[in-house]
Amino acid sequence: MKRNFWKMGLAAALTLTGIGVASPQKIVDAATLKTPVKRIEINCLPSKSVKIWTNYEGGQLINFRAKNKSKWNVAKTAVDRKGKLWYMIGDSEWIEARYTKDLEEQSNTKTAQEQVRKIATKKKIKKSKLKVKAKKVVKKVPKQKVQKQKVVVPQLSNVVKKKSNKTTAAPTITHLSNKTVSPNVSKRAQAVVNLAESQVGKGYVWGGNGPDNFDCSGLVQYVYNQVGGVKLPRVTTDQVKVGVTVTMDQLQPGDLLYWGSADAPYHVGIYVGNNQYVCAATPEQGVVLQTISSYFYPCVAKRVIA
Repeated sequence: MKRNFWKMGLAAALTLTGIGVASPQKIVDAATLKTPVKRIEINCLPSKSVKIWTNYEGGQLINFRAKNKSKWNVAKTAVDRKGKLWYMIGDSEWIEARYTKDLEEQSNTKTAQEQVRKIATKKKIKKSKLKVKAKKVVKKVPKQKVQKQKVVVPQLSNVVKKKSNKTTAAPTITHLSNKTVSPNVSKRAQAVVNLAESQVGKGYVWGGNGPDNFDCSGLVQYVYNQVGGVKLPRVTTDQVKVGVTVTMDQLQPGDLLYWGSADAPYHVGIYVGNNQYVCAATPEQGVVLQTISSYFYPCVAKRVIA
């Protein structure tokens, strides 16, 4: 009897999330999705954060946490043996769904409220215009013809043309993504890419600063301090404050990619071109070269070499 109630409760939980499954622990195959399952916001007590696990069933605790009010893309959903719903928010990164709230419903509500306000505002404007037209008498004033006067320009003779023997050499400019970049900036960015790619295969250690082991922010700080000519802070929440924000369609090699939320990211990598980036991923993966995917998409990009 208890087993039947457990199955019914599990089916109801999956129905609420919009997932139809045939078995109690089936996971949505997010690898085939072009867009995330949905977008959520961490909703827990103020000044608290949510634990992140490597798996929804018997996984290990990851050293970093999801900060309250931070926003995430959900790549997969799953239900554990106890009937708890879990969300996958990154590669081998899971959180319990009970600590989150959906953002789509809020955005739809805001959109509906904005539409109601716009309609009410338009009606008020129309009423005010009708009142003004009723009171004013429009007088048509005939246009006066303006005669065009011919301007006679006297011809000047004996004009002396001065030729300058001095020529000024124009500075050399390298073009990247339809923007002008000085040769020095281009060389530093390429040096960052080369050094970042040379670290692929090294180990991941929480708090690692190199040169043999890194965590994500330690790798970024090491590479930029060595060849980028920029002294970056140590952690991602401080690093994201440095540089200029750029859109994802304007990425250039050497730009920094962040995941999590724009004001409090938990992960960072170095863009190296061709839709790829280098980062210190996890203890199991180490420093790797990865491709930007639609379900594990950066929240913001920053350019720190200028």
